[in-house]
Amino acid sequence: MRDASASSGTELFGSFILGQDEFALPACCFREVVNYPTKVSALPLSPKFLEGVFTLRGSVIPVVNLGRVFNPDARAALPTDKIAVLDYEGVLIGILFDATGEILRVRPEQRSTLNYAEGEQRGVVAGTILLDHGARLVQVLDPDALIHIENVPQVLALQSADRQTRRHQGERRQCVSFRVGASSFAFEMAAIQEIIRVPELQPSVLNSALCLGRINFRGSPVAVVDFATLLNAGGDARSASPDQRVIVARIDDATIGFLVDSVDNIVHFYSEEVMPIPMLSKARAGMFGGCLSKPDLGDIFFLDHQQIFSSTEIKDMRNGHANLYPKDAVQAGKNEQHDARRGQRKVYITFALENSYAVEIKQVREIIDLSVGEITRPPGLPAFMRGMLNLRQKMVTVIDLRGLYRMTPLLDTSQSKILVIERGEECYGLLVDAVQNIMTINDSRRFAAPKMMRNPNASGDPRAEMDEVIDIEGEGGTHQTLSVFECGRLLERLAREIPALAA
Repeated sequence: MRDASASSGTELFGSFILGQDEFALPACCFREVVNYPTKVSALPLSPKFLEGVFTLRGSVIPVVNLGRVFNPDARAALPTDKIAVLDYEGVLIGILFDATGEILRVRPEQRSTLNYAEGEQRGVVAGTILLDHGARLVQVLDPDALIHIENVPQVLALQSADRQTRRHQGERRQCVSFRVGASSFAFEMAAIQEIIRVPELQPSVLNSALCLGRINFRGSPVAVVDFATLLNAGGDARSASPDQRVIVARIDDATIGFLVDSVDNIVHFYSEEVMPIPMLSKARAGMFGGCLSKPDLGDIFFLDHQQIFSSTEIKDMRNGHANLYPKDAVQAGKNEQHDARRGQRKVYITFALENSYAVEIKQVREIIDLSVGEITRPPGLPAFMRGMLNLRQKMVTVIDLRGLYRMTPLLDTSQSKILVIERGEECYGLLVDAVQNIMTINDSRRFAAPKMMRNPNASGDPRAEMDEVIDIEGEGGTHQTLSVFECGRLLERLAREIPALAA
């Protein structure tokens, strides 16, 4: 059956209001209209008219501020605004406006089309609709001129791959989330060699707004890149803070340090959870591997580290330092060969619980903030059990390690974190004072703990139960000894404290 509107030549349009003007788009473009989301994440390196992105039922939707398309100095979005979700070549995109209009049935004689000369750039207004005997003018927008997504084929390919992957859930992966400016980003764990406090940077002839200097990392000259400058995300006033870290990332033989504002969490995810981001800009678009949306963490921009390392400026920076400081580079090669002969390297998370400890990262599922959700405390729990936390439909038993080891309670918990570990079907959250660093350490630096540290009668000191220590080199040739925290040993202690766990 043919549509009556089609047979009569009538076209359907959806209209909306922006300021004093009324605009319209073909009704077939509209997917739905939604209220302005409570959370819209700013996407670095995007055009000024892009307010940011939000997630809706498994899709990342860029929000185009229509007012700024016409005038770059137009106002930013307001909570009362509406978003029309459009289907553009199979990719969803949002158009910001003030209020909804109506569905218009437009006859051919009510429409007029703007003609552009050959070679002239097309404007976003394609024509007009005259209603109410010419008293009402509606401007018709051209979706192709209004929106141009650079990576439509990639988005469609990833969406198709996601549908296939959901049928065959992939392996669980881990990433480290960090903050730069107002946005959260993440590197896959495999790309990260270490996360360190910001050391004293040595000057380099390659210093620039992007390259802050160099550090001597295990005998190798490593350039330190200001991630905020890389993404143009830092704003005008960024000052050093104690939370800043340098993420030392390594791909093949390339090593680069990235200065970030803070390292937040370790997040576990599955491949199908990475949603493709429609990009409205070509600037570094390849580095955005997708978006992870977690109810408790918000939207995290997942970065393709290989794309970052393949950029010309990063390659030049890395090669330039190797050429300028060849002695360091040669020594680094010797150190790596020496380490290879002396054993394997493992990745550890270091954390504070009065003293400093290290736990192999493979024992930890993820790291979350203490404030990530409400911890409910059923009656009858031992004092060291904080309660139960619903973490993305998984119940986590939160253990206060200070309480378990009869240590003095911590007054300031602003830096406290929860290390989430799994044992079979059970999931535990270990409350610690703070997470410090992530580092790769050679097995040769791991030793049996001195007997005087392993005192079973010691109270208030978890180190008494730790069988091994690791020795790490600090700044200026100093050394630090960390007790190796074994989650298995902790569960043995819990079984003694709560006999039901031993069953």
